[in-house]
Amino acid sequence: MPSNKNLGFKELLAIAVGGMVGGGIFTILGISVSMVGDLAPFAIAFGGVIAWFAAYSYVKLGVYYKDEGATYAFFKRTYLSSPLASSFIGWYTIFGYISTLALYAYTFSSYAISGFDFAQNDFIRKAVALFIIGLFALINIWSVKGMGKIEDIMVYLKLIILFVISVILIFFAKADFHQFINIMQSDLQTTPLLSVLIVSSLTFVAYEGFQLVINAVNEMNDPDVNIPKTIYTAIILVAFIYFIVSLGAVLAIPTEDLIKNKESALATGVGEIMGVFGQNLVILGALLATSSAISGTLFGASHQMARIADDGYLPDFLTRREGSIPSRAIISMAVISSFLIVIGGLRLILEFGSITFLLVSLLMSIANFKIRKATNSSLIITLVSIFGLALGTVFILYYEYQNNPQQLLFITLMYIALTIGAWTYSYFKKKKK
Repeated sequence: MPSNKNLGFKELLAIAVGGMVGGGIFTILGISVSMVGDLAPFAIAFGGVIAWFAAYSYVKLGVYYKDEGATYAFFKRTYLSSPLASSFIGWYTIFGYISTLALYAYTFSSYAISGFDFAQNDFIRKAVALFIIGLFALINIWSVKGMGKIEDIMVYLKLIILFVISVILIFFAKADFHQFINIMQSDLQTTPLLSVLIVSSLTFVAYEGFQLVINAVNEMNDPDVNIPKTIYTAIILVAFIYFIVSLGAVLAIPTEDLIKNKESALATGVGEIMGVFGQNLVILGALLATSSAISGTLFGASHQMARIADDGYLPDFLTRREGSIPSRAIISMAVISSFLIVIGGLRLILEFGSITFLLVSLLMSIANFKIRKATNSSLIITLVSIFGLALGTVFILYYEYQNNPQQLLFITLMYIALTIGAWTYSYFKKKKK
């Protein structure tokens, strides 16, 4: 019989890279430069090292369980007798996706209006972000098939645009390599290592998405080979892309411009170098990247949200589907992410998303440690992953405490609310049993 498992390495790589390059580099560049100056490319690339250690446990658990439910399913199957563990991972994972959805929409909006006089108007930026989330929610409810057909094209097109942008930036660099080395050495002396590590932790959300490969395990050829091969290749490739683009940016665009226009730093910088054409090219890349990421996140995460609700760990109305489409889950994700956009800015959304995915990845590493013999995992790598992910979370919290204690309080209250919600549903689930 012919196999219907027709996803090979190239197709899976497109899924992984498409999920990771979802507007992250367009978002994190300005914020990173504002914190560590010309060391930003190296801090962003080091975020890929953190992502690699996070991916290690996903790969081992993915090969072992071969369950398309990925994060939620792995934790649930590792802690079979603990409804609380299943509920926690379900709530944290879904709200991690909701925060990235808000991040992508905010980035889309920032670049969509970057060429207008009202580009710095926060009300208009948030209004456009709410509109784009609503639009893609409707598309996912009514016509997911149409978006799915053009997803691969959008992925490779945005990679080509990023490559062109990096070539343009390096060609128009205002500092040669030796000058940049001197500047970097000066930054190394004045910038604390802790700041670099904080930026690497903050940029972790820009690498989120590699686990989408595991969601396609039922349609892939040879999961034992393709899961690790695809995920590790994707992380290395994306880290390289982020490094080249950010390096070109700091070489060609004045630091003060990157900081001033951090929400749309690349578009503004390239626009000043190449005029309207360059600016429009960056805007097109950002809109493609964020559009595919918004659609893919809504599609994948809403199905996982409905599955968690099926298990009784989220409100029952989220289980309702129109055919195979979890319309209530899609609408709920759109509404909650819109709420995040309304109450917070880019930095709040970025930091909440990074903390959430660091926590979820930490829980995955702990689960892998529990069954490390079954997954044939290295004890040293697993322990380093746990330590590194925990440290990354602490770094972000410390940064918030030092620089924005009110925002830290707000993030803490959000986690308290998530914890109460997860505990409540696990309690009733246990009571039912």
